[in-house]
Amino acid sequence: MDELLTRSDVSDPASRPPEPMHEKLTRAVSEGKETMPESVDPLVCKPKKLESWRIFKIMSEFVEGFELVQKYALAASFFGTTRGTFEPHFYESATKLAELLSKKGFAIVTGGASGIMEAANKGAHIAGGASIGLNIELPNEQRGNNYLTDNIFFNHFFVRKTMLSFASEVYIYFPGGFGTLDEFFEMITLIQTKKIKRVPMVLFGSEYWNPLIEFFKTKLLAEHQAIDAEDMNLFFLTDSVDEAYEYIINNVKC
Repeated sequence: MDELLTRSDVSDPASRPPEPMHEKLTRAVSEGKETMPESVDPLVCKPKKLESWRIFKIMSEFVEGFELVQKYALAASFFGTTRGTFEPHFYESATKLAELLSKKGFAIVTGGASGIMEAANKGAHIAGGASIGLNIELPNEQRGNNYLTDNIFFNHFFVRKTMLSFASEVYIYFPGGFGTLDEFFEMITLIQTKKIKRVPMVLFGSEYWNPLIEFFKTKLLAEHQAIDAEDMNLFFLTDSVDEAYEYIINNVKC
């Protein structure tokens, strides 16, 4: 009888001790290499079961991303619209600021696509400096611009945002859409909550940013105390390339 109970315990999965997490992860990554599909459909609902290939894909993107950003000791990240629908001076200013920073030894990091990102990468190209694109795979085939010296494509936005968060010593935000605002709020939240060290954040274009800053002041701070007064000092607003450059040079401490 004892022998039968022992055999029953061994054969019953519920009676087995849980698999250690490091072993489960190692096995999932190994299985993921074999089961990775050629094309990945958007994830609408949470998977009904563990999909090993997704774990492998996410981990591989993190590894490749960190390997890329760690190649550059000093870097500046530019954010902004992919579209050409804002005033021309924004694109010209992004190019000029990136050129100045590149000449000072900064690698220029962008999302690698068109618009403000292309303008900043162009500035690095003019200066003969490093010009990096952290791009994202999208259904409309977002391609890297022509001014990149180093480039990587991510499938997952959250992995790409992690790389953008840890890539640089300064973060520069030009006007843009949902993506630009998402990236701005990601970084300012990480700094506010001290999940990363404080680094300079430059907002370029007062006409674009002032309505949002006013919302911070009136709604978040004055009316609801949802932020602290010192949080308003986490960013620097300017319309001048020279002011932005001087602020960055004087405040980059890493």
